Amino acid sequence: MKFGVIVFPGSNCDQDCFDVVKDVLKQPVEYVWHHDVKLDHLDCLILPGGFSYGDYLRCGAIARFSPIMEAVKKFADRGGRVIGICNGFQILTEAGLLPGALIRNKGLHFVCKHINIRVENNKTPFTKLLKAKQVLNIPIAHGEGNYTCDAATLRDLKKNKQIAFTYYGENPNGSTANIAGVFNKRHNVLGMMPHPERASEMILGSDDGLMILRSILI
Repeated sequence: MKFGVIVFPGSNCDQDCFDVVKDVLKQPVEYVWHHDVKLDHLDCLILPGGFSYGDYLRCGAIARFSPIMEAVKKFADRGGRVIGICNGFQILTEAGLLPGALIRNKGLHFVCKHINIRVENNKTPFTKLLKAKQVLNIPIAHGEGNYTCDAATLRDLKKNKQIAFTYYGENPNGSTANIAGVFNKRHNVLGMMPHPERASEMILGSDDGLMILRSILI
């Protein structure tokens, strides 16, 4: 499976994602600049964390207009797998590939620490190696990770099993229904605030995130 790691001006987790795919998953991977539009040769796209340009307006608000995002939409419509992590999650919601929005943390502080999340749907391309209700220890690092949506959207998320992960034991940012990650309706697009690439080897303190990334290969 060939991966593409999309790079926006300000991305700072792109190399982490690239190295995990190349050195841990042992899969072919390439960087994809945000002005590129040719994605047909790829199987999975990663929108990494960091700070996309224009975040001072609202996270992902300008990045959503990058030329590559229309190509990402077409890629997802064809069934391609897309995972957005942290700022990548914010961009996916701004671009309309995922429901809801990410706003400032409830405490208005940047939060950076390991957190427990629970698997809510383990029957997707991103979670098939995990057990239902399994608890993972994965780090977060964000100031605008407060997932929010209206009541109707929340009902749809539950009905369509689009909630991927919820915070377990502590809600670090005030997210609606403790949501830490969501899928699109087809479950081939995942957005999550925790960083699985930062929990891919035990030397980092946890390798729980690796099972998410390995699930993509199956």
